[in-house]
Amino acid sequence: MLKVPEHQVAGHLAIDGKLGPLVDDSGRFYKPLQGDGRGNKELAFYESFSSDTRVPDHIRKYFPVCYGSQLLEASNGSGLLHHLVLQDIVSSHRNPSIMDVKIGSRTWYPEASDNYIQKCLEKDRRTTTVSLGFRIAGLQLYGGKESGYWRPGRKEVQSFTVYNVRSILRRFVSSNSSIGNENSDCSFAPSIYGGSAGILEQLLELKAWFEDQTIYHFHSCSLLILFDKESVSKGSASVPEIKLIDFAHVVEGKGVIDHNFLGGLCSLIKFVSDVLSDSKESSIKDCVESEKPGICTDNGNCQ
Repeated sequence: MLKVPEHQVAGHLAIDGKLGPLVDDSGRFYKPLQGDGRGNKELAFYESFSSDTRVPDHIRKYFPVCYGSQLLEASNGSGLLHHLVLQDIVSSHRNPSIMDVKIGSRTWYPEASDNYIQKCLEKDRRTTTVSLGFRIAGLQLYGGKESGYWRPGRKEVQSFTVYNVRSILRRFVSSNSSIGNENSDCSFAPSIYGGSAGILEQLLELKAWFEDQTIYHFHSCSLLILFDKESVSKGSASVPEIKLIDFAHVVEGKGVIDHNFLGGLCSLIKFVSDVLSDSKESSIKDCVESEKPGICTDNGNCQ
């Protein structure tokens, strides 16, 4: 039984008779092939990527598994349509907090039409794409059983300023991220952003590859960042994940480093690093100011 994804935070939604992706209960995500050749280009990328021996095994984990394509009934009732069959990244997460971050200071690709380039330029300048090298394209924050999810609308997300982006990255790893609470405590930053398996280390591993790889140029691609906040708040282990998604505008690198993507990735790394550093400084200050000062470990936790 196919259904509308519960945790999709950006892109085309399969609601109100519109065309969009679907999911099943076996952990697969069905993305309709976009028109104008974009869908076929994305399928071709997955086929090329899966068989390219130049891509290191440790990098493949940052890409969804692709199971090919399948002819399915479209979500808008228009009939049978070819769909990409992909790994449903969020299927293993119960109540995930998710952030979709579009990487790069330029989202258009070299072969695009003048009209498409102009459309992208307008959005890039209107958002933080140009100023930061990335923009938040969508998100949901899990606040708990009572408050549920905070999902800002598309217009609100597109209006995010540099200050808003910094605030969201703090709120994303805070225990008090409920609606209306602007004083983010960043209490989950050491375990989600930090650590050997944290978001920062994963981003740095990707950065090391992009500093060397000249196979592809990733235009208008996103990084999906997610973790189970409820598990972390209860003290259970929750390994955060990042995945690269949306490859309709990937082109050959032709021996040239993808500076557009790399620059945006470096900018995101700086913002995440700042949140992590601030959380450690806050933890150290709490230890010093407490009546019985404890020992502050390297990850910012007090004992």
